Amino acid sequence: MSTHATVGKIVRSQARDVLRSRWILVYTAFFLVLTEGVLRFSGSDAMAILSLATATLMIIPLATLILSTIYVYNAREFTELLLAQPIARGELYAGLYLGLALPTVGGFLVGVAAPFVVRGVPTAGGALATLLAVGAALTFAFTAIAFCIALRAEDRLRGVAVALGVWLLVAVVYDGMVLTAVALLSDYPIERPLLALMFANPVDLGRVLLLLKLDASALMGYTGAVFERFIAGSRGVLLASAALAFWIAVPATIGARLFRRKDF
Repeated sequence: MSTHATVGKIVRSQARDVLRSRWILVYTAFFLVLTEGVLRFSGSDAMAILSLATATLMIIPLATLILSTIYVYNAREFTELLLAQPIARGELYAGLYLGLALPTVGGFLVGVAAPFVVRGVPTAGGALATLLAVGAALTFAFTAIAFCIALRAEDRLRGVAVALGVWLLVAVVYDGMVLTAVALLSDYPIERPLLALMFANPVDLGRVLLLLKLDASALMGYTGAVFERFIAGSRGVLLASAALAFWIAVPATIGARLFRRKDF
């Protein structure tokens, strides 16, 4: 059996298992209800997308990190069973990762896009497409990070605590740390170092992509404002997109290495 066929078979099996676990249905329903509520109470499609963008940047990293970390621990027996088969560890890791990430991405896309589709093509179609792309990219990135956490930490409670700590750092604490650094170093030219700090946080990268499309100061944060000042337009979109792709590739590669070396 070819590599692609093996990975595809594992992806399908893993995806069916994810759907049976029901949490993906709850995840999809949450975004359906959230999007429907925002559309009902917002004055325009652009305002609705702005509200959804703010929620997406907080909810997707949290839900993906916690749920994916728990799922990897719960799937350990299934993983051990597959390891007893003549399957390369690299293929198995790719199948497990994609089998978890793809249904999660699908749940987000359906939950957010369906209410817009029912109402017809939104006036802010480009902004909606950017929101869906950023949400999908963050899901892939934080699913890979969750694999790294679960493969590195043997204890389940410790792994979940680390996942929660990562979310607090990137989604809550990070901008506060940046603002503190700005206050302490206000006498120095620190704009360019701040750009480097932005690339160290996938949530900030997602925020930048959304603000460049929505032109929304409410989403910016300090690093986002600096980015818009120095790198705007299509160049900024390409640069932020490449950096977000980097945040998917690097944790996924590290997770594959940990998976190959782990003694299950």
